[in-house]
Amino acid sequence: MDDFRRIVQTLRSTHRAATKAKITGAQLFVLNTLSAAKGPLSMGEVAERTRTDPSTVSVVVDKLVLRGLVRRARSAADARRNELTLTLRGVRLEHSVPPTVAQASLARALDGLAPRDAATLSRILLRICTEMGCAETEAPMMFESGDSGPG
Repeated sequence: MDDFRRIVQTLRSTHRAATKAKITGAQLFVLNTLSAAKGPLSMGEVAERTRTDPSTVSVVVDKLVLRGLVRRARSAADARRNELTLTLRGVRLEHSVPPTVAQASLARALDGLAPRDAATLSRILLRICTEMGCAETEAPMMFESGDSGPG
């Protein structure tokens, strides 16, 4: 339990920093992800880099677009592709808030697991969720909908 508590506490620190900027931790994670990119990203690329299902990332991105922090535009090279970039307002906000180090660190730690260890961890977490009765519950990005804070 102590390790779970440490992970949650570390993730909450990012959430608190984002809340001060009137965004969610998930929104800050997406802003950081777009900022770190060398160019525009597709929704799928953002989902991959945040280790989140594309439909879940889409909800977060939609909120960022509505707030004028992210721009969504058709790719000049491929009309089927929507590209996401930060607006000037998004850049300013992203630079004003500490980065989502905790979420990025967790993602890197999970990526660093051997495939067998990652599969074992996944099975164990599913078992815990099943025992807790939350295995079928929607899994929004951390500190997004369903959590306290700005949406």
